[in-house]
Amino acid sequence: MFEQIINSVNTVVWGPVMLFLLLGTGVFLTIGLRGMTITRIPYAFGQLLKGRKGSGEGEISPFNALMTALSSTVGTGNIAGVATAIGIGGPGALFWMWCTALVGMATKYAEALLAVNYRESDASGKKVGGPMYYIKNGLGQRWKPLAFLFALFGSLAGFGLANTVQSNTVSQVLLTNFNIPTIASGLLMSFMVALVLLGGIKRIALVAGKLVPLMTLIYVLSTLIILLMHVSEIPQALLFIVDSAFNGTAATGGFAGATVMIALRMGVSRGIFSNESGLGSAPIAHAAAETNSPVRQGTIAMLGTFIDTLIICTMTGLVLVVSGAWNSDLQGAAMTLMVFDSSLPLGGHILSLCIALFAFTTMLGWSYYGERCAQFLLGPKVVLPFRLLWVMGVFMGTQMSLGLVWKMSDALNGMMAIPNLLALLLLSPVVFKLTKQYFQPVDNSLEVQTSK
Repeated sequence: MFEQIINSVNTVVWGPVMLFLLLGTGVFLTIGLRGMTITRIPYAFGQLLKGRKGSGEGEISPFNALMTALSSTVGTGNIAGVATAIGIGGPGALFWMWCTALVGMATKYAEALLAVNYRESDASGKKVGGPMYYIKNGLGQRWKPLAFLFALFGSLAGFGLANTVQSNTVSQVLLTNFNIPTIASGLLMSFMVALVLLGGIKRIALVAGKLVPLMTLIYVLSTLIILLMHVSEIPQALLFIVDSAFNGTAATGGFAGATVMIALRMGVSRGIFSNESGLGSAPIAHAAAETNSPVRQGTIAMLGTFIDTLIICTMTGLVLVVSGAWNSDLQGAAMTLMVFDSSLPLGGHILSLCIALFAFTTMLGWSYYGERCAQFLLGPKVVLPFRLLWVMGVFMGTQMSLGLVWKMSDALNGMMAIPNLLALLLLSPVVFKLTKQYFQPVDNSLEVQTSK
């Protein structure tokens, strides 16, 4: 009965209405910002390169804030999630993932801007922020129950999707490919996670700042090599992706066929699940950035969605389409594994390493999100018990079946979005005003230089 209730909740939380709200919020913010999050992508990368050293109050550099946020989003969803979307919705699902990412950049920008603008100092003087703080400080005390709900969902959700589920994935990959017992991998992962968590956000950000660029580079280079092996087929694959997005995909091979609506639903849901735009997780990391400009940090934050979906997910999707693996009998990560195994020396081992690194960094990033949510609810005294529970959860995940845990986590993760999206819509005038004030002097200066 409990599982039936969870299934019913997930049907609503991740149903058409919620997906429309997530996508609609992104469209609304993109229009309100006059497409700034797309036209200012070069500017954002410039700020990211400058962001290795912060300027202003905060705990970590702007660059490491993005790496911490990416550590939680770049995960198994970039491998298994994309394969699932294409395996069910056809190649056209990748096109709708692109569209979701383009408008999701505005959502991520607004989240980070508000997180920095409404952040506050905790009892130890550290800067903290996120949806629970911009709901409380931006909307006022009468909205605090909404902040409480977000923090409650956020403190619990991580124990599933970013803790036990991730450690279970890694343990099974290590067992299958390297014959490492799950007890051994569980103890090792628990120890490594504990070492990082003891140092708090600064150590999490430091590790993320090293691991995230490395694991992204390994994965992107591997997929690039596979694409170069099929370089002549890439133009045709791109045309096929666009055509499938608007005309559906006929049944072929092991693929059952998909309508435009199935492609749209799978592309939007997997895209949002991968980059987390609108769920309210990433702004918790960006609130700790050493910055004196909410807008500047917002531009850096929006690159998280760009990198996660428009680069990493695109590479996975293209590899599956050009190789023909998308219409095989395989599903999920097994589909991607087949391509790596057949195309690269030690390809299976390379992909296994990427999955392990993706999952490990997700455990680190989400530990901070959950900790901040728990601290908002119960105060500083909860930090140490939360970290101990988190480390215990890492080991427990390697020893248990997680079907129900995964479903519960999906539900909690989706419910985080409801108070966050409401706050984004209500505080959108603040986002538009601060953005205009920040970029207006630059735009006026450019106009003067052009007229001269």
